[in-house]
Amino acid sequence: MNPSKILFLKGKVFSGSGEGAKFVELSWVRRQIEDRLGFTPYAGTLNIKLTKESVTVKNSLKKANGIEISPAEGFCRGKCFHAYISNLQCAIVIPEIKNYPADVIEVIASVNLREKLNLKNSDSVEVKVIL
Repeated sequence: MNPSKILFLKGKVFSGSGEGAKFVELSWVRRQIEDRLGFTPYAGTLNIKLTKESVTVKNSLKKANGIEISPAEGFCRGKCFHAYISNLQCAIVIPEIKNYPADVIEVIASVNLREKLNLKNSDSVEVKVIL
């Protein structure tokens, strides 16, 4: 991968509703993540509430070429970007859902990021996004 640009998103870990985990466990989603991102996702996402500055950076990703997750009927489309947290390969997922919070990202990886990085709610994290 030859990145043309690197962006940084900063925020705090928080517990989500569990919807991201349900989505990642769908066979068609797992298959597309494996094919397009190169790893088998852990059945869950790391939720990060972004700083105000990082919300602006996230908004710029809407125009960037991401990796599309094409939905099955009845599901929303999602856009992914290769990323790293503490040198662990991961990807951010931006679901294309109406009213999805502008200040939230979900991160997927092949491992449970909370356990691997010993993260708790309110811990600060920085995500390095590769464009």
